[in-house]
Amino acid sequence: MRPPDFALLLAACAAMLPMTASAQVRVENAWVRSTVPAQKATGAFMRLVSPADTTLVMATSPAAASVEIHESSTQDGVMRMRAVSRVPLRANQAFDLRAGGHHVMLMGLRAPLNAGETVPITLTFEDAKGKRSTLEVSATVRPLTSMPDQHRH
Repeated sequence: MRPPDFALLLAACAAMLPMTASAQVRVENAWVRSTVPAQKATGAFMRLVSPADTTLVMATSPAAASVEIHESSTQDGVMRMRAVSRVPLRANQAFDLRAGGHHVMLMGLRAPLNAGETVPITLTFEDAKGKRSTLEVSATVRPLTSMPDQHRH
């Protein structure tokens, strides 16, 4: 028979395993808008679903010199964009990174992005305790005509 402290420790560890395994954010339909020659910025869009409350705090990509999370809003009839440092995700609720709302901006593109290619993007999330985790996403480049022209720079 094992000492009671060992059994309690084992039970506590076992109870934590499902939480760790289920903390992975699911990414659906990740894509990037293609570019034209000399274009240096474009948007990335996707749906995020998290099994627990978490926050998107950063994105990076080797395809761009810098990557920011942006929020679009209309003020006095004019569409404006601004960088944001955090996007909260509620447990089990889909959150769309989309044109006209929150999205990922790839700036200082290192090369043109052509339809059919893929772009690696690393998303960084932070849980309620401040622990960060990353998720690698492979976003498909879609033609310029894939969506209404709501996101021009």
